[in-house]
Amino acid sequence: MTGLILLSTDEMRAAEAAAIAAGVASAALMEHAGAAVAESAMGAWTRRPVVVLCGPGNNGGDGFVAARKIAEAGWPVKLGLLGEQDALKGDAKLMAGLYEGEVSAAEPALLAGAELMIDALFGTGLARPIEGAGAALINALNAHHAPVLAVDIASGIDANTGAVMGVAVQAARTLTFFQKKTGHLLFPGRAHSGIIDVADIGITAEHVAQIKPATFENQPPIWSAQFRRPGWQAHKYARGHVMAASGGPLNTGAIRLAAMAALRVGAGAVTVLAPRAATAVHSAHLTAIMLREADTAAEISDNLQGADKYPIAVIIGPAAGVGAQTCDKVLAILASRAAAVLDADALTSFADDPARLFSALRESDVLTPHSGEFVRLFGDGGDAGGKLEAALAASRKAGAVVVFKGADTVIAAPDGRAAINVNAPPELSTAGSGDVLAGLIAGLRVQGMDGFEAACAGVWFHGAAGQVVGAGLIAEDLPGAIPAVLRSLLTPPKPAEAEAGAGEA
Repeated sequence: MTGLILLSTDEMRAAEAAAIAAGVASAALMEHAGAAVAESAMGAWTRRPVVVLCGPGNNGGDGFVAARKIAEAGWPVKLGLLGEQDALKGDAKLMAGLYEGEVSAAEPALLAGAELMIDALFGTGLARPIEGAGAALINALNAHHAPVLAVDIASGIDANTGAVMGVAVQAARTLTFFQKKTGHLLFPGRAHSGIIDVADIGITAEHVAQIKPATFENQPPIWSAQFRRPGWQAHKYARGHVMAASGGPLNTGAIRLAAMAALRVGAGAVTVLAPRAATAVHSAHLTAIMLREADTAAEISDNLQGADKYPIAVIIGPAAGVGAQTCDKVLAILASRAAAVLDADALTSFADDPARLFSALRESDVLTPHSGEFVRLFGDGGDAGGKLEAALAASRKAGAVVVFKGADTVIAAPDGRAAINVNAPPELSTAGSGDVLAGLIAGLRVQGMDGFEAACAGVWFHGAAGQVVGAGLIAEDLPGAIPAVLRSLLTPPKPAEAEAGAGEA
């Protein structure tokens, strides 16, 4: 799982410091980094004129090494420095002294004739918005036809939040070191990064062990230990029973999407709990999914009495209606032994008194707000400290798992763990898509996954199903794509693949 760790700038500095304390020379780290940049450039592109743009800090030092290595390989290289060479310090000064080529001023005119540009201007250490000569250079770089390889992170991107700090380089590829940074995966940083590669520069897992990073790229290894295929002793109630609380007769489709997703992802049984006025509509659509009348919070509670005998999870929120009745139903669910996934109206209903909801939540309950619902409940959409910090703060405040939805969905747990999702295609931005996500999380939760793991897995399944469907996707397509996603996870490797993987950890 080490390769899925995401680091903040402070954590990366701590990892570098730990490596240096363990005997790795800081200059060796820079030499390895610059050499990796050169290898990336020469591996991804054919021989061509290269312009390396170096800044005044360690990112610029990496650029000096890269320029030296590329020139040694016989490629035509021009190097531009933003600032004065005499002002360089430490390892950056050392590496600049080892570069034997001409050092020019980093100006837009230097880009003439370039067929590849290497951005080693600011990297992850940027502390303020880029202005003046730096901004003009980046604007010229972005307007140029040649591709850009960014060193560590595209200059102008906040490595923690992914925010653009005034102006930012639009890279075709990014080579970062040791581990990806959170800003590589959070938008708009992800859109500025292009293809992201990670280079080994001499920092190891042991060097980061004391830091105990808790943010990850959301991939199956994060949650696969809790994801199980049913065994031979399985029966429908052992696999869990999902209850899906419906809205009124004109608002039934959303909860059916959620219910079908829960069933497709493996819940043994799914029942829609519907107000009496909505049962006729549901009965015309439901087959494998069961249907029960439940008008009030008390009637919903009655249907959850079996939670002490077999697993039950409840979805409430999709088109449930905003108001006191939904609040009462949510609180009744949270007072039971059933797991809960709260979406949409189940969240908005508490907008005037979020503390009432937070006091009832349990740490494995899951909330799935989009940005509007997030602001209604928590007040901060992530503009100040970024989406990751906003999600973590919300999770601590709620005392439950928060899935802050979007193109870069963040899943956060009250214990400080977080995951950033990367596989969601833009076609998922369609009505009903979030209802399906709530159903997937509930279906996984009821099969025994903890709240954080179920939320991470549900978000990943959602993205993978979107990729299976592709262009033209509507929410109704997503549950039907889940079997293909499950097969990709559960199909054992072919003999040749198994042999190739022998001995791997």
